[in-house]
Amino acid sequence: MGVILLAVEPFQPYEGQSGKDVVWVPTPPALVEKMLDMVRVTPKDFVMDLGSGDGRNIIAAAKRGVRGLGVEYDPDMVALSERKAEEAGVADKAKFVRGDMYEADLSQATALVLFLLPVNLEKLAPRFLELPAGTRIINNGYKIPGWEEVETGHINGTCITWCTAYLYLVPAKVGGKWSLPAGEVRFEQKFQELTGTLTHTDGRAIPLQGSVVGDRIRFSVGLDSYEGRVRGKQMSGNATGARSGYWKAARLD
Repeated sequence: MGVILLAVEPFQPYEGQSGKDVVWVPTPPALVEKMLDMVRVTPKDFVMDLGSGDGRNIIAAAKRGVRGLGVEYDPDMVALSERKAEEAGVADKAKFVRGDMYEADLSQATALVLFLLPVNLEKLAPRFLELPAGTRIINNGYKIPGWEEVETGHINGTCITWCTAYLYLVPAKVGGKWSLPAGEVRFEQKFQELTGTLTHTDGRAIPLQGSVVGDRIRFSVGLDSYEGRVRGKQMSGNATGARSGYWKAARLD
């Protein structure tokens, strides 16, 4: 009696396929390239994609000479991504692992290229804030709740859906007390937004407001405006107004 072997069709995902945290909808190839252009990836970068699906973001980055890692919960998707990376000749740079995106180690990432829903992004936001200031995050179609994008990109022409991406820079952590020549500053930070007070050496407390994008900070106190860069426990730059000129601040807490 002969044995009948049935051909097994290779796994092929379908648009709208359910996953652990989000359904799979592929990013159009033109938008993938647009996102990588906006992030300005170079071979010095390490790109990550959370919920990487069929691996297209990481594979496209690898074709530009950039190393990357896709984290995907579905083992069939992981295997498909690895196969596609092999076919594209970039398996040495494009790597994929099965894992939970909320538990992924992001420490190597200099850029995140994503297609996630606001609920996913909101849950990941505290993890994003642990990344070094200036780390680039770009997402297809949806904004990070409460964050202010630094650039919006669109695909022109015949694109109908999933034609827009939003780029963010992880802000430096400046919440807390700082010493300025004018007095003591207390910053309250919510993502990129800054509020707080400057207590002058004579005891006067004046409210301030400002923002921090990547490692660049700006804030206004009364008629004075400060702009500069944050470097760990130091920040410095130039001021205009009554206290115009170079300024420097040091963290007190």
